[in-house]
Amino acid sequence: MSCESLIRASLTRIDAREREVGAWAYVDRDAALARARALDSGDQTGLRSGLLHGLAVGVKDIIDTADMPTEYGSPIYAGNRPRQDAACVQRLKAAGAIILGKTVTTEFAFVQPGGTRNPHDLACTPGGSSSGSAAAVADGMVPVALATQTGGSTIRPAAFCGIFGYKPTFDRFPGAGMKPLAPSLDTIGVIAATVDDIARVSAVLAGESPAAVHVPDHPGFALCRTPYAAQAEPQTLERLAMVARTLEDAGGHVRELELPAPFSELNDLHRVIMAHETARAMAHEWRTARQRLSPSMASFIERGLSVSAEAVAAARAHVEACMRALPALLGKGELILTLSAAGEAPVGLASTGNAVFSRLWTLLGLACFALPAGRGMRGLPLGVQLVGGPEALLFAAASWSARRLHEATLGERA
Repeated sequence: MSCESLIRASLTRIDAREREVGAWAYVDRDAALARARALDSGDQTGLRSGLLHGLAVGVKDIIDTADMPTEYGSPIYAGNRPRQDAACVQRLKAAGAIILGKTVTTEFAFVQPGGTRNPHDLACTPGGSSSGSAAAVADGMVPVALATQTGGSTIRPAAFCGIFGYKPTFDRFPGAGMKPLAPSLDTIGVIAATVDDIARVSAVLAGESPAAVHVPDHPGFALCRTPYAAQAEPQTLERLAMVARTLEDAGGHVRELELPAPFSELNDLHRVIMAHETARAMAHEWRTARQRLSPSMASFIERGLSVSAEAVAAARAHVEACMRALPALLGKGELILTLSAAGEAPVGLASTGNAVFSRLWTLLGLACFALPAGRGMRGLPLGVQLVGGPEALLFAAASWSARRLHEATLGERA
């Protein structure tokens, strides 16, 4: 297929569904089609532009684009046009990707929803803060979209929408041009319909050549229900156990992992560090446009202003101790298999769901990969996530696991 035909297919899907789903803050039809034609013209002369030649990509509207508005999900920045593309957008374009538009984000990638609906059930949230990116991919509008994660903003929407999501090891991708919320936590992520697309886009964003990945015959998994399992729906814990059995039956090595007591404090410490950093990252908006912030954002900034330097230092020391302890808890080549969300997407659009199942991994700076794992009792997607690295191992295990879980869920339907 030509690049133009692929872009037209995306635009046709957007025309059919966007009014209901609300995934996009901005779509640049003319520029996307012009870019596609230019790529097709290069194809005819034997020239290829890069690894992502013709790939349609949505960009979360917390990431700067010079040729499209970047409004950060806030009326404060209505019509804002950055001077240059974010570093990640520059890399996508250089590799031949076509930026179709900007996907809806919660306000400043925090908790105030932007109105996007879950394509599987329009009465439900798609998760957040990368709401539009997950919904656009899940509904077939684009194969790939950029996301971000400060707590659980890539993994949870991917789980709620039944697609793949990847949050890299902290700082693997360049963050220049992403609106900061909590700089020691903010991470650009990728949401996609396939593991292969995530691997290709990841290589481009990391400035690496795609490596041939060996898929282990018997990958190792440490089954971890996390310290917060009491906040999960019973069906989600049952599905996690079923996933573990499926992977074990397929030849994987699965063992139980119970995290030591200090890890149970990481969720609360995440909030301490994030509030402290958010108050400073949002200082300009707090000073000049406080009345235009949502109540939830204003309250969180106020909380951050009250956090002492001593409390932040103690929190960081605790986190570093957990980072040092974690490698000894895992075997060689072993990844953590755990929950990605509390359950199916909650009904209603007032909240994007509980991020507790991702905050500790984000705080530890670990790579995470969300995998679809069938459907729940209400017919909505359920998911799990793999945590750990290095990235080559994570991608290999994700690819291996995705095939086994896909086969298992097909068997369920049959």
